[in-house]
Amino acid sequence: MDDDRSKIGSRAGLTGICLNILLATGKLIVGAIIGSISIIGDAVNNYSDVASSVVTMVSFKLSSKRADKEHPYGHGRMEYLSGFIVSAVVIAVAIELARSSIGSIINPSDLDTGLVPVILLLVSIGVKFWMSHFYTKVGKRIGSSAMKAAAVDSRMDCITTSVALVSVLVMMVADVNIDGYAGIVVALFVVWQGIKSAMETAEPLIGSKAEDEVITEIKEIVNTYEHVMGVHDIRVHDYGPDKKYVSMHVEIPGTLSLHEAHLLLDEIEIEIVDKKLASEVIVHPDPIDEDYPGIKELRHKCKEIAVKVNRDITIHDFHIIDHKSYVCINFDVLVPYECDMEDGEIAQKIKNELSEECYQYIDNDFRINVNVDRG
Repeated sequence: MDDDRSKIGSRAGLTGICLNILLATGKLIVGAIIGSISIIGDAVNNYSDVASSVVTMVSFKLSSKRADKEHPYGHGRMEYLSGFIVSAVVIAVAIELARSSIGSIINPSDLDTGLVPVILLLVSIGVKFWMSHFYTKVGKRIGSSAMKAAAVDSRMDCITTSVALVSVLVMMVADVNIDGYAGIVVALFVVWQGIKSAMETAEPLIGSKAEDEVITEIKEIVNTYEHVMGVHDIRVHDYGPDKKYVSMHVEIPGTLSLHEAHLLLDEIEIEIVDKKLASEVIVHPDPIDEDYPGIKELRHKCKEIAVKVNRDITIHDFHIIDHKSYVCINFDVLVPYECDMEDGEIAQKIKNELSEECYQYIDNDFRINVNVDRG
C-alpha cells in the first residue's frame, strides 16, 4: 500500500512539475515583453508550484520508508511537513510579489497588451482548474494532505491568474493601468491562502484530535461486544496516512479472568484494524467491581454530583479498594477541554459532596481519590 501511494503521489507531482514549468515560462516571457508585473508575479507563483511539487515528490519517497530504530513509528509525517513547506514557499513568493507591485504603483510602466497575453492567461486558468480537480481526486484516493494542499493552491492560482487577466483587459479596453494594484490583490489573496493551508498542514504535526466520525465508529464497535461496560479516553495518534495508532480504556467486569479479558480485548483490537480505522490498537482494561456493598449506588451518586459541577463531565474507572484500616474510593473524571474551572477545583467540589453520601454506604474510614483528565 505504501509503495502504491508513493508511486501515485510521485506521478501526480511529476505531472504538476511539467505543467507548471510550461505555464510559468510562457507567462514570464509574455509578462517581460508587455511589462506586466501581475503576469510576471503569476509566473513566479507557478515556479513556486514547481518547487512545491518537487518537495511533494520527495516527501512521498521519504514517507514510504519503513520504520527504523530512530523512527519506530515510520516516516509518514514527512508528508505533513512537506505540505507545511509548500505553504511557506507560497507565502514567501506572495510577499515578494506585493513588494514588486508596490514598486509598480509608485513607478508605473506602460503595458503593451494584445491577444497573446489574454489567450495565455485563459489557457492557464483552464489548466489550473484541471490540475485542481486532478489533485483533489488523487488526494482522496491516497488520503494525502499534501495533494489536497496542492489542489487548493491550484484553485487559488485560477483566481490570481484571473486578476492578472482583468488588469490586461482593463488596459486594452479603457487604457487604464491597474497592473500594480492587481498584483497587490493577487499577493494578498495568495498570502491568505498560504497561511490557511499552513495551519491545516501543521495540525497533524502538533497533534490534532481525530475526526468525530472515527471516534463514534470506534465506540460503536467496542460497545457491541459482550461484557463491555463502557469505553473512554480514546486517543488517535497520527504518524502519517495509513499510520494511525489508537489507544483507549475499556471497562469490563472485574470477575473476568485475565485470559478471558485478554481474548476480549484482542478481538476488539483486530476488528478496529480490519475496518482500517487504525494501524494498531492498544486497549487498557478497566475492571469494574460490581459486588462491593453500595458501590452501584455510590457510582450513581458520583455521576449526579459530577453533572452538577459541569453537565459534560463523565465518570470512569469507579472502584473501591478495601484496605485494612480504611477504604479508598478511586475514580477518574473526564472534563471537556472548554471547561474554565481548574482541575483541582473540580476534584475538590466532587470530593466534598461525595463525602456526605459515603457515610450512608460505607462504615469504615474512607478516602476519596479523584483523577481529573481533559478530553
